[in-house]
Amino acid sequence: MGNLFQQRTGGGTGSREIKVWVREWLALDDEVTVLVTELQCHEPGCPPVETVMALLRQGQPTEQMKIRLPMAEVTREDVARAWARQVSQGGSA
Repeated sequence: MGNLFQQRTGGGTGSREIKVWVREWLALDDEVTVLVTELQCHEPGCPPVETVMALLRQGQPTEQMKIRLPMAEVTREDVARAWARQVSQGGSA
């Protein structure tokens, strides 16, 4: 099992960029906590690594969105598409 807390080296997208993109896309204020992590998936049909974004708001259920790519490959457009789907499917994001 890999080290989930290992510092990323080299190029590619990191959690800070993705958090900024989520905040911009959803016009979130500072009261909302945005979490971004990369998880290994061992379920059938699941990619080996995916990027998971979560929104935490006081007194509300956590909202979560997954992008089926490693964090280093996620683009601003991937983030926009993922949250646009969530909103169009009735999610509040």
